[in-house]
Amino acid sequence: MAGRNHLYVPGPTNIPDEVLSAMHVPSEDHRSPIFPELFKPLLEDLKKVFKTETGHSFIFPATGTAGWEIALTNTLSPGDKVLIYRFGQFSHLWAAMAKRLDFEVIVIERPWGEGIPLDDLEARLKEDSQHEIKAILATHNETATGVTSDIGGVRKAMDAAGHPALLFVDGVSSIASIDFRMDEWGVDGAISGSQKGFMLPAGAALVAFSQKAIAACDTAQSRRAFLDLKDQLASNKDGYTPYTPSIPMLYGLRKALDLLLEEGLENVYARHYRLAEGTRKAIAAWGLELCAKPGFESNTVSAVVVPAGKDARDVIATAYSKYNISLGAGLNEVAGKVFRIGHVGDMNDVSMLGAIAGVEMALLDNGFDIKAGSGVAAAIEYYRTTA
Repeated sequence: MAGRNHLYVPGPTNIPDEVLSAMHVPSEDHRSPIFPELFKPLLEDLKKVFKTETGHSFIFPATGTAGWEIALTNTLSPGDKVLIYRFGQFSHLWAAMAKRLDFEVIVIERPWGEGIPLDDLEARLKEDSQHEIKAILATHNETATGVTSDIGGVRKAMDAAGHPALLFVDGVSSIASIDFRMDEWGVDGAISGSQKGFMLPAGAALVAFSQKAIAACDTAQSRRAFLDLKDQLASNKDGYTPYTPSIPMLYGLRKALDLLLEEGLENVYARHYRLAEGTRKAIAAWGLELCAKPGFESNTVSAVVVPAGKDARDVIATAYSKYNISLGAGLNEVAGKVFRIGHVGDMNDVSMLGAIAGVEMALLDNGFDIKAGSGVAAAIEYYRTTA
């Protein structure tokens, strides 16, 4: 098929040409005297994206999933209680991981389409008068359902309950795209990955930990080796890594951070809001609904519910095979019930309109009762008047 595949999934995202060019480098010695000139500034600039001045940032040659494990095993001991709300595939997977790592996991089921209920969290923490819960696992942006939770509100609920648990946040599909404030929100472990807001290939777990979390490493009894934060700390202080890094990934990260910081993080957040809002206008014009309930809508991904009698997988297949557009599939409990439009990373109004047009054609081809041009027109009007 002529042209290129148009990637409108919520990750991996489109990689800017500047980042691709920066990654095209020959092999070099990661033990050379000049390697710290590349590596140390990366750690410092990552802290700017996480918005922490007091925490430590780390780069692991892994993925966001490894970030979950890094947070758990470096700070906790087998048998420790952790609390997580399950309301999507990724909160589900994090809870499953914690169980496999021998933690006692308190899983609170919530409807898929909602986020963390702050009143319920505060009440549960107040009931835990002996402070047996050692960590809260909070999914900031649930990619499967297009739901964003209020992490600042989670911190307020913890403080209102006077609870000392660690706060770990899965920000894989939010950090570098949606407002995130590690220090202000009292986040102890911020977890992200390279393939979403950072606009890189998958393969780097980008994480940051508070001083409280770092101190917890001294007493944590969980077994760890490759993912040990202490090994990173020992090497990072001199500008090195404890094992071989991906040099192209580091050069790509350098350029990606430059792009984000040059645009300005507040502008990045505003751009993602506009992309998402235009998409939401189109979805409403089609007469369709989001999986996310009002107040929980994500600015990086919209999960669109198909009517009864329709299968979202047909829309995805048509979009890919006929129009060369990649959309996200529904996962687990919402498989076949939703398709997902990613609006994250290296995108602008016009590229988003391409996604909306492609989805609209796929909907029409699958017999959806919509008016041709309705979604595109609604998005155009929004983007044009808010540019």
